[in-house]
Amino acid sequence: MHMVRNVIEVGENRYREDYGRYYEDFTVGDIYEHRPARTITQTDNIWFTLLTMNTHPLHFNDEYGRDTEFGECLVNSALTLSIVAGMSVSDVSHKTVANLGWSEIKMPNPVFHGDTLYAESEVIDKRLSESREGDGIVTVRTSAENQRGDTVMEFERTMLIPTREKGIPEN
Repeated sequence: MHMVRNVIEVGENRYREDYGRYYEDFTVGDIYEHRPARTITQTDNIWFTLLTMNTHPLHFNDEYGRDTEFGECLVNSALTLSIVAGMSVSDVSHKTVANLGWSEIKMPNPVFHGDTLYAESEVIDKRLSESREGDGIVTVRTSAENQRGDTVMEFERTMLIPTREKGIPEN
């Protein structure tokens, strides 16, 4: 078992984060629960939607939303992705040099104003970089559920993460 300062073990091969990991701290099969959970508000959704110039009325027009199969506005899926990814940063990518790629992004259930999201990441692959000495490549599968236990977001993310020997620049 690899422990990072201030990480709490919450079950077999299951940990709750504090802040960041070096390459050596990742073990394929480990699952990290990301906390705190996050409730998405109508204001979050409207601001993000308008900031990103998404003009689909399903994200900011209550009358339009009422006339859809959902009966209300949906949270912008890009906002959901941003929040869920952000929830994972303090544990899986706080020490990351660069994001190398995102794949398999899925949204199996809608997110509504007032939903609270809970996220976790499973380490699915890791290897030392062949082109950057002192760095490793780690891939995680992140998923998020709402307060009812419905999966609302899934994705894989690959990151370039320094080894403990290389370390990270001091701030």
